[in-house]
Amino acid sequence: MVQTENLGRIIDEHPFFKGIGAELRELLIGCAANERFEAGQFLTREGQKADKFFLVRAGDVAVEVDVPGRKAIVIETLGEGEVLGWSWVVEPFRTMFDARAQTLVRALSFDGKCLRAKMAKDPLLGYEVLRRFVPMMAHRLQTARLQMLDIYGPGPTPSVARIKVERADTGAKGTNRRADAKLMAESAKPARAAAMKAEKKAEKKADKKAAKAKKVG
Repeated sequence: MVQTENLGRIIDEHPFFKGIGAELRELLIGCAANERFEAGQFLTREGQKADKFFLVRAGDVAVEVDVPGRKAIVIETLGEGEVLGWSWVVEPFRTMFDARAQTLVRALSFDGKCLRAKMAKDPLLGYEVLRRFVPMMAHRLQTARLQMLDIYGPGPTPSVARIKVERADTGAKGTNRRADAKLMAESAKPARAAAMKAEKKAEKKADKKAAKAKKVG
């Protein structure tokens, strides 16, 4: 069993909770547990209750989205210094993606119910936790929009979008780099609409050319 002082040291060393006060760290320790996952094991499963989040200490975790008729798509790969899971913050507290260990993964997990109760009693703890999660969630939304253009957008635009995301990711240790599936699904709507509009426009243009060629012939 990991001693509480070691849990405190792990929290202090992880970029996500950098600068957290000693009193608040003690509150976090009460909800924390050290976990290990072998390659191929799931940390989270889509549709299950979101009762944890993880500070990745070592190894790689693939965040996957199940697409009907296709193999699961890896939308994000998380590594040392990054955070997995924010669905524990938002009702109905359901995980919207699978997270699978690609290598041996060591992580510090936090019980969501335990932490929500402590945040409700201690506004300062709530502030310190949420002010770290909100920017991460906003960043995921931004990168999700670019990623949806990469998947659904017409022409060369998707590649440009992907390049922008990859450049933004360089050296971004300690911050999650892509979108959770829930945000990804919401962001896909305008991208799909744009793709359909472009397709219809191309069809009309082709019809006009065909009609013009027929007249000339």
